[in-house]
Amino acid sequence: MTMRAATITTNTDQSVAVANQLRPVLLHLNRHLRREAQTQGISAGQISLLASIESHRGTGVKELADREGMAAPSVCTAVDRLQAAGYVTRERESTGDRRRVGLATTPQGSALLRRVRSRRTAWLAERLQALTDEERASIAAAVDALSALVTQR
Repeated sequence: MTMRAATITTNTDQSVAVANQLRPVLLHLNRHLRREAQTQGISAGQISLLASIESHRGTGVKELADREGMAAPSVCTAVDRLQAAGYVTRERESTGDRRRVGLATTPQGSALLRRVRSRRTAWLAERLQALTDEERASIAAAVDALSALVTQR
């Protein structure tokens, strides 16, 4: 085996080992954060859609589905529920294609997002506070790398 092949194998083995350690931690963390949304009477999936709508006002259902990696009919059903709850509105475009309907959050939807984000941040901050300075620094240093994982295509 060449030195390059050994390095690739070692890197792959290390990546698999880290992935095996990281996966259950992230799943457990996600489970706790999802509960914080559920205390507000909304699913984590609906919060994700609502946040995407808020940050991309005027987006259509198909664009939202593509962005979230979901099927358009599923997104349409979820948006219907968000609209019925008073968190989202559908707005016809005044220019261009008048058939196009864009989505926007209502003031109630924005307030819900703030509450859920606040609860999630408080939950995380409480747990981070219990860690040592070194542990917090390690987590802070890993945030950019973790962010890069989810933005890779």
